[in-house]
Amino acid sequence: MKRPAIAVTGLGMITPVGHTTDTTWDGVRAGVSPARTVPELQGCAVDFACTVSGIDLDDAVGGRSAFRMGRYVKFALLAAREAVADAGLDPAHWDGTRVAVVVGTSSGGSAGLTEQAVALERRGPEATSPSGILLTIPNMPAAEIAIAMKATGPSLAPCTACSSGVTALSVARDMLTLGQCDIAIAGATESIVFPVAMTGFARSGAAAPRDGDPARLCRPFAADRTGIVMGEGAAIMVLERAEEARARGAFARALIAGAGATTDAHHPTSPHPSGEVARAAVDAALRDAGWRAEDVDHVNAHGTSTPQGDATEAALIGRAYPHRPPVTAPKGVLGHCMGAAGAIEAGLTILTLQHGVIPPIANLDAPEPGFAIDCVTKAPREVPVRRAVSHSFGFGGQNAVIALQTP
Repeated sequence: MKRPAIAVTGLGMITPVGHTTDTTWDGVRAGVSPARTVPELQGCAVDFACTVSGIDLDDAVGGRSAFRMGRYVKFALLAAREAVADAGLDPAHWDGTRVAVVVGTSSGGSAGLTEQAVALERRGPEATSPSGILLTIPNMPAAEIAIAMKATGPSLAPCTACSSGVTALSVARDMLTLGQCDIAIAGATESIVFPVAMTGFARSGAAAPRDGDPARLCRPFAADRTGIVMGEGAAIMVLERAEEARARGAFARALIAGAGATTDAHHPTSPHPSGEVARAAVDAALRDAGWRAEDVDHVNAHGTSTPQGDATEAALIGRAYPHRPPVTAPKGVLGHCMGAAGAIEAGLTILTLQHGVIPPIANLDAPEPGFAIDCVTKAPREVPVRRAVSHSFGFGGQNAVIALQTP
């Protein structure tokens, strides 16, 4: 049986450079990081991050339900609202039994759990929130979206570290392919800019050390890269079978052509130095899409700005795509949005397909000598892009790759 094409008909985003898809796209194309000192991190070894600012999340969520939502849940709900509206859908008029929600996260509400633990320790049980559990568990973004959208189909919360967003999109695509739903609301969210998490990343050696302007510290593929800068945010998409989307007159932003996933089974935090297991995820996505490597017009790299991670990925890109398609790495602007990164970067890849514009890698003049990759630097590059891939690699050796194409 021929597999149905799966279309992305709606896209919603909230990131450190924008509260919507359009403003995020503008910010990423500008190629300037908003990383700054965060007052709540005072005294931490890493006291800077890319955060979502300039928005009252409670006011934006509205109603009385915001009190029970962690920051990461609010991000997801706001992005989902934008995505559903962008798709031209109205939950009041759909069959909720045929709507699935698949929203990933890496750390869930770990910030909320920490806050509740501190309140308990310092002031006792009565100081903790009656909604304390709801502020922490990782399925709440999917659950709150389902409640808000009256989506009574399957609801899932994948967790594959930094690749959670691509995993969520891949699972949602499979559910549509298998006929388990007619509409899928899918993506990922994350917010872990708080002292315990930031201290952990500093202690692990993964975080960039404080050295000058925080906005200049994340520089993927640069010879002097030193580590990650934390980010936060969410990206949610509406997926439908392309034929059914066309029948209702919907505009398809892109098609999900293929996906691949592997596990390094090597080390909890370090990628396998050969990069061959991650390469297998690339190859699987290309096979699933029915593409040759030479068909890929653009690579959206994981590009964390860590010495080992970027070296491994650069070598992988050079081997997997010998025709040297242009490469970008959005974390230079957005920081590492952890579990949300894969969904945000897949969303940006879709926008590149739509507009024929590849955003530059922030803070990069030229890649490290010896990296055989064509990095987009200094300014956006206008070039036709019909087929693109987005890489996501996470702690635990989680590798996920998604292949996207124009409709």
